[in-house]
Amino acid sequence: MSDALTAQRLREHSGTAMGVLVAISACHMMNDMIQSLLPALYPMLKDSYALTFGQIGLLTFTFQFTASLLQPLIGAWADRSPRPYSLAAGMGITLCGLLLLAFAGSYALLLCAAALIGTGSSVFHPESSRVARMASGGAHGLAQSIFQVGGNIGSSTGPLLAAFIVLPHGQWTVAWFSAVALLAMFVLMHVGRWYSTHGMQRLAQGARHAVAAPRRQVIVALAVLLGLIFSKYFYLASLSSYYTFYLIEHFHVSVRSSQLHLFLFLAAVAAGGLIGGPLGDRLGSKFIIWASILGVLPFSLLLPHANLLWTAILTVPIGLILASAFPAIIVYAQELLPGRTGAVSGLFYGLAFGMGSVGAAVLGVLADHVGIVTVYRLCAFLPAIGILAALLPDVHKPTSRPAAAIPA
Repeated sequence: MSDALTAQRLREHSGTAMGVLVAISACHMMNDMIQSLLPALYPMLKDSYALTFGQIGLLTFTFQFTASLLQPLIGAWADRSPRPYSLAAGMGITLCGLLLLAFAGSYALLLCAAALIGTGSSVFHPESSRVARMASGGAHGLAQSIFQVGGNIGSSTGPLLAAFIVLPHGQWTVAWFSAVALLAMFVLMHVGRWYSTHGMQRLAQGARHAVAAPRRQVIVALAVLLGLIFSKYFYLASLSSYYTFYLIEHFHVSVRSSQLHLFLFLAAVAAGGLIGGPLGDRLGSKFIIWASILGVLPFSLLLPHANLLWTAILTVPIGLILASAFPAIIVYAQELLPGRTGAVSGLFYGLAFGMGSVGAAVLGVLADHVGIVTVYRLCAFLPAIGILAALLPDVHKPTSRPAAAIPA
């Protein structure tokens, strides 16, 4: 074999497959847009079904707990026995939950719909994060950010679509979004084909050159990351699940206005997710984790004491800074445990959903007893837990430039 041919094959296995990254990011956008319809409908569902804040929290708990319980198991299973077309299957489960949500006539059916949507998410996220790693070509932070920003855009547009489509026309119009799920399934079938022919070879090649961290470092780092995920997602639960109620109660805005404010915050989250990964490639994941979680603290402390205008303004840096942490956390953990991409992705996406579900349930019950405004004052201190990032060992080295992009 000639040197030129050897070099060409190396580039094919190591370059960034940008087409695949864009495809998986677009599917992440469609998946999370569908999922974000559920919390966006909470004000309407609360009135239609006479729900308490505790019942609203249980809906979020059901959705996020099913995802958090299954994701680590599915991720570890995928490491041992990859299933390239499971991505499309997971989207099919989400489609079933979406249709049930559209036509549910009782609270029990709403809980079932939430469980199906969570189960679909548990299949989609760890496997699609594996695909992003496969397609990264060494630019792991960039790949995770491109993948993550799709989900963040989807999460931010869900409330907007709910405000202008579902709220004016009724719960049944959720079924219109089944076309989005079908489109995502079609794209994921093509991604699955690339996964089976190229992706697994790329992932195996990267794992052969990785060096595992010492066991003590792994234990310390995982414990710290657990605390950081708790801080990040408890605080995010206070905004994603109850921000609309806070605005309605505290500032007496309309439901549509509260949804637009939520869209502004989630759009900032989408932008923040795109920033964190590339910065982590250059500066190191540990630095980005430290800056993104602890850096939110000044803004979160001001938020409960601001007027409506400044509340809207403050949520922008909160979303930007806080969202930049997650791509860096995923890359850091994947470097910590090489060769276990699916397990790591499933674990941390599962932790994210799990902490969000527990946070939503706890904060909902707390809001029923002390009021939503008091909940926001208490949650303002959660980002202070970000100081734990100082304990993270240095296992990820920043890179001067990412690998060159090649077509998928």
